[in-house]
Formats: sequence, structure tokens, C-alpha cells
Amino acid sequence: MRILLAVALSLPAAAIAGKGAGPACQPVVERGWVRMAPGMPMAAGFAVLRNPCRAEAAIVGASSPAFADVSLHETRVEGGVSRMRAVPRIALPAGGTVELRPGGLHAMLMAPRADATPKSVRIEFVLADGRRVAADLPVRATAP
Repeated sequence: MRILLAVALSLPAAAIAGKGAGPACQPVVERGWVRMAPGMPMAAGFAVLRNPCRAEAAIVGASSPAFADVSLHETRVEGGVSRMRAVPRIALPAGGTVELRPGGLHAMLMAPRADATPKSVRIEFVLADGRRVAADLPVRATAP
């Protein structure tokens, strides 16, 4: 009986302590959009990735049913020349945000599966722990 009482009394404290931590807490995709030029074999996805959790997280991949390949990229200016390179992961600090934006980190969407330009594109980001965070991003010609 004492054990049962101790467990019952500890549950509210555990719930409060666990808020923002553990498997229930995961990053959120906000203010996302996709730049997609008609007839081009590629597009780029941008968003603010917010991690409300107490633990750091990382995006290690992405996919989309609308594209054959999605990868994480970064654009940097080196020696006055803009260069794009794939990145293996995007760290999301605990309680912080990372912006995917033109001229910086972004999702590179390659080989669209349809000829028509969709109104939105679903992107599923893969976290280092195997969980997934999905968002439907509107297609725009320019940044919002």
C-alpha cells in the first residue's frame, strides 16, 4: 500500500518535470514554404525549426512524396562565390530555433514526381532518434 501511495504521489511531479522532455516533446516546423520554379527539376524548402524540448535534437534527413530525393543543404559564400553543399545533420539546440532560408540552410528537393506545380509540398524531417516531423509547406515564387 505504501508503494502504491508513493507512486501515486510522484506522478504529478513526474508529469511536471517531464514537460518539454522525453519522447512526447519534439521539434516543430513553423513558417515553412517551398520555392519551386515551373519546369525545373529541383526546388528548395525553407522553414523555422523550433525545438521546445529540454534536450538538443538533430535533423538527419528528409523526404517528400512529391519528390524522388530530398537532402539537407547549406549555401555559403566562399571567396565571393556562392557554393552549395550537402550537410549530414542540422543541430537543433534545446529551447532554440534554426532557420532554413534562402542563402543558408535549406532542404533541397530533387526530381519532382509530377509535372504540375502543387499548391503545397509535404516534407517529413527525420530526427536523429528516428522520429519524424512532417509539415505541409505552401509553394511560393518568392519569400513570404
